[in-house]
Amino acid sequence: PALRPGGQAIDIRGAARDVIEKMGLMPVLRAHHTGTHGIAYYNTKGKQVAAMGGDDFGDSGGVIAELEVLRGDLVRILHNAASGTEFIYDDSITALTQEPDGVRVRFASGAVRTFDIVVGADGIRSGVRKLAFGPPEDYLTDLGQYSTYFTARTDLKLDGWEVMYNLPAGNGVGGRVVMLYPVHDTGEVRALLAFRSPELDYDRKDLKAQKEILTNVYAGGGWEIPKLIDQLQDTDDLYFSRVSSVKVDCWSRGRAVLLGDSAFGGSIGMGTSMALVGAYVLAGELAAANGNHTLAFANYEKNLREFVETNQKRPPSADSGFAPASRGAIWMRNNVVRLITKLPMKSLMNMQENSNAIELQGYGLAA
Repeated sequence: PALRPGGQAIDIRGAARDVIEKMGLMPVLRAHHTGTHGIAYYNTKGKQVAAMGGDDFGDSGGVIAELEVLRGDLVRILHNAASGTEFIYDDSITALTQEPDGVRVRFASGAVRTFDIVVGADGIRSGVRKLAFGPPEDYLTDLGQYSTYFTARTDLKLDGWEVMYNLPAGNGVGGRVVMLYPVHDTGEVRALLAFRSPELDYDRKDLKAQKEILTNVYAGGGWEIPKLIDQLQDTDDLYFSRVSSVKVDCWSRGRAVLLGDSAFGGSIGMGTSMALVGAYVLAGELAAANGNHTLAFANYEKNLREFVETNQKRPPSADSGFAPASRGAIWMRNNVVRLITKLPMKSLMNMQENSNAIELQGYGLAA
């Protein structure tokens, strides 16, 4: 019914910062920086055992980038900047019919309208991609993990540090993760609960079922987990999803084109940045081609594909390092983190070069 709030803290990296600058939005974006400056790893006693600062790998590199904002804030900033745009809420697309001069779109409300082009920028499980390109299984690769976010509060003094706490496999699932993303010094956090597991049988629109799954998975977890699970029961602001990556051989079909996670979801730390860069390139190519969508879509993919493929590559052991299955593996991961900023392995974590691996054209567009 309205803009969706909530969600995790997200990083703006590399070329995406150039896009934000060109839009004239960098001052307002920096004003909404979460204040986070690194990630700290805690053990089962609640003691910090390792940490990585946001500046250890350059302003765009590593687990934490120097510029981090809440997803909800970024959505609102972009929405406010799009003056003159028509927004339709509480509706969805149920059918697309491509015609010589446009795309006839049928909405769930019953309305039928025709548009020059349709851009599917609607996430990993894109409804537009399903209608225009085919079934989801043709494009999704399951990554064996569930991830959920919700808003909570904590009495912990985080001082601008994100906190990561791991549990080994248990309660019928694999390695389990709890992360807290602080929101300034307010005591408010975005809580991430993630765990490795085969696919579970539940209704993705059933909020109660999702809460029951999380309650069972994290039962007996200790540390701050009981307080978080208590708060989970009262929230309506819950995102719960199976983690997947997306690969699409060609990003356009006729007058329909994909952007962001619907075309190339599943990166580590680069999803938002790739979407911003992709939106800039797509808009620029449409302007440069004077609305010739066939030429614009081809050049959009030509100019963006290498950048996307570079940033979709997942670092070695990324998933097992995020959610180790045993206490010994958690201990080992924490020790690696302590060493990684000082050893040649640092290059494996550095996103600085990859996030800048595209030269943005000007397209003759003024900021």
